[in-house]
Amino acid sequence: MTYGIRVSLLMILDSIIVTFAIFVASWVVYPNIIEYSLQALVISSIALLFFHHLFAIIYKLYHKVWAYASVGELITIVKAVTLSIIGAGIVQFLVNDFIIFRRALIVTWLLHIVFIGGSRFIWRIFRDQYIIPDGNKKRTLIVGAGAAGSMIARQLKNNRENTELHPVAFVDDDLSKQRMQIYGIPVLGRSKHITEIVDNHNIEHIVIAIPSLQNGELNNLVMECNKTNAKVQMIPKIEDIMTGKVSVNSLKNVEVEDLLGREPVELDIDAISEYVTGNTVMVTGAGGSIGSELCRQLMRFSPGKILLLGHGEFSIYTIDMELREKYGDTDIEIVPIIADVQDKKRIFDVVGTHRPSIIYHAAAHKHVPLMEYNPHEAVKNNVIGTRNVAEAADTFSTKTFVMVSTDKAVNPTNVMGATKRVAEMVVQDLAQRSETKFVAVRFGNVLGSRGSVIPLFKKQIERGGPITVTDPEMTRYFMTIPEASRLVIQAGTLAKGGEIFVLDMGEPVKIVDLAKNLIKLSGYTEDEIPIQFSGIRPGEKMYEELLGEDEVHPDAVYEKIYVGRTSMVDSALLNKVIADFNNYSAESLKDELMKIVYMEKTLLAVKGS
Repeated sequence: MTYGIRVSLLMILDSIIVTFAIFVASWVVYPNIIEYSLQALVISSIALLFFHHLFAIIYKLYHKVWAYASVGELITIVKAVTLSIIGAGIVQFLVNDFIIFRRALIVTWLLHIVFIGGSRFIWRIFRDQYIIPDGNKKRTLIVGAGAAGSMIARQLKNNRENTELHPVAFVDDDLSKQRMQIYGIPVLGRSKHITEIVDNHNIEHIVIAIPSLQNGELNNLVMECNKTNAKVQMIPKIEDIMTGKVSVNSLKNVEVEDLLGREPVELDIDAISEYVTGNTVMVTGAGGSIGSELCRQLMRFSPGKILLLGHGEFSIYTIDMELREKYGDTDIEIVPIIADVQDKKRIFDVVGTHRPSIIYHAAAHKHVPLMEYNPHEAVKNNVIGTRNVAEAADTFSTKTFVMVSTDKAVNPTNVMGATKRVAEMVVQDLAQRSETKFVAVRFGNVLGSRGSVIPLFKKQIERGGPITVTDPEMTRYFMTIPEASRLVIQAGTLAKGGEIFVLDMGEPVKIVDLAKNLIKLSGYTEDEIPIQFSGIRPGEKMYEELLGEDEVHPDAVYEKIYVGRTSMVDSALLNKVIADFNNYSAESLKDELMKIVYMEKTLLAVKGS
């Protein structure tokens, strides 16, 4: 039906209702009115008809989609009808010798609302009951009967032709909501009753509608839901809703990241703005998981220029296009730079040309088993690359240099961890004699980054399994990419020079538990996707640490951020290994790297005694 035909039919229908309402009301209140005051009645009906269409146009009654009408539309009808009656009453007063048929107008008002409102809402009722049946839709349980849950229920009921979900019940731990109904949907119990409700009401789908859930609470709730065979989804986190990334109606599958991620560190916005806004900022490894997220986070603080430096052409192109698409209408200058941190001359040229105030050094080789087989490449990228960028920062008076490090640098048992610890030592050594503030930021495994365990597990599940886990007792610390990036940015504002910043990452997680959660969240059982234990790979540790015993400083310098004590560095040994690394075999290079780390502990022990 075209817009013009639809409006015309509504206007004709309203004209019939208005005329019928005033004649019936007048006849009910004054049975002889047609005989004695027909002229006044006709004038009143014409006036009422005029005012009704006038206020219907003003309140856009002919522009509303009545299939989705609710209380808001009913209030609009009441306003339009009330003003129409007042207008008709004024006309009666002026043309009928200052007499108003008050009782007739009151009854007309009531009939008017009943028939106008009924004519609109009857279509919605008919549509919901007969046109869009629920027989093929999935019976859905909504967890949380608060504002978000109510919004989800309303959305599912109002948009039934565009969704496969049919809400049949709520659960909520608020005792005051028990046995109540929201949009005709009952609250049947509390979260501990989920299994029972799913079984008794043939629930096929569960929606968790509590965006403010803490991660521990979410984990417990998902575990309860996973006792059933229903598919589990959730609304986005309150952080994503408030920043406008998604709407509350955007359902998403529960991811392992949702269960492992923690409450994000609150940033000191003023300090970061003063530190970043208007300045030139360089990010090395800008195409990587951490580097690209650093760029996204930094753009929120409007740097004057941002340098996207990386070795991979496609990854730099990708982040460059993403930032230009989102921030192309701002004054921020985005400069993509293809360069290898191992190329000292090129790095010096870049830093000398652009003179960045802040450098975030995220470029690194990070894959543990691969670096065990390629120790020379690990030294070239992680150690020499770091030294090249750090020396360029010192030479051209960069204000702050922040190195992205890892928990594997603590008591390293592998080449990757050892090279990252040596890179930290390079930075700490420079900090002792430079005007530039050199710091490192250490954190655990990053959820969803390239080469991390979760993408690997997901691929194994897609292939039908099995999931390979090295050891049933292996544990790791985890954090999200945005959280890691926020820590790196905040650390720059806290830098005094030579520190190693560490995030309080909570409790470590068993890798096997991570695999089990991912299997369940993917809709499978451990019988369908088995777990196989493959044994610890070369260079891997059973447990990770964030600070060594000799580095621990008990007090947080910022919410959830700790700083390690400055370590002793044997500069001569450090420079010798870096200068001669090509002369070592793979095994002897590993030994020399461990010797540097061991020598550091010896120096600390001597100092302590």
